[in-house]
Amino acid sequence: MNRQARKAVVLLSGGLDSATVLAMAVEQGFEPYTLAVSYGQRHSAEIEASVRVATSMGSVRHQVMRVNLDELGGSALTDRSIAVPVTPTSGIPVTYVPARNTLFLSLALGWAEVVGATDLFIGVNAVDYSGYPDCRPEFIEAFEKLANVATKAGVEGARFRIHTPLIAMSKAQIVTEGTRLGVDYAQTVSCYQADDSGAACGRCDSCRLRRAGFEVAGLADPTRYQSA
Repeated sequence: MNRQARKAVVLLSGGLDSATVLAMAVEQGFEPYTLAVSYGQRHSAEIEASVRVATSMGSVRHQVMRVNLDELGGSALTDRSIAVPVTPTSGIPVTYVPARNTLFLSLALGWAEVVGATDLFIGVNAVDYSGYPDCRPEFIEAFEKLANVATKAGVEGARFRIHTPLIAMSKAQIVTEGTRLGVDYAQTVSCYQADDSGAACGRCDSCRLRRAGFEVAGLADPTRYQSA
């Protein structure tokens, strides 16, 4: 790896989008420090996927941080008493996790200060997504401003930048770009309720968006689905 490359912290959930973002950061010449957050979600399969993806794609260091958002509840992804929807819903769905991306970016920002990085990558998308408010450009712009006034590095003249290379891309465009970059999507887990082996339910919003992306892109879907 180029020792002169700039360091970047890449949020890596273990899903399709974040794996693509990691590949894009590497192509741009960044030294990636990858960060996954175990936040009390329904399964650990995506955390295990993040380790596989980080290892295969040359992460300098992969960090898994743990925060118990399940203690707050309020989301189908952290509260097992709330069912994950398997049909499209209107409005912001119950799979929205309150303040999740605010927390993730805050943790990434803290680690960036420690490792000496001023570039952060996150795989938010505002085209083919579930309508989450913390996936929109307005949120990213606001957080970037915060990063530059709330940190020692920012106050001392560093300029933090939040990279969102997928924000205006369709899922098909993301899959096509990731395939070009050599992402092995079989290693990733996107399902909201994957089983212990990482097999996807095929019915949740995330599964529907992922499957449609491969279909529109005309590419084979390597996702492992649970048996009916």
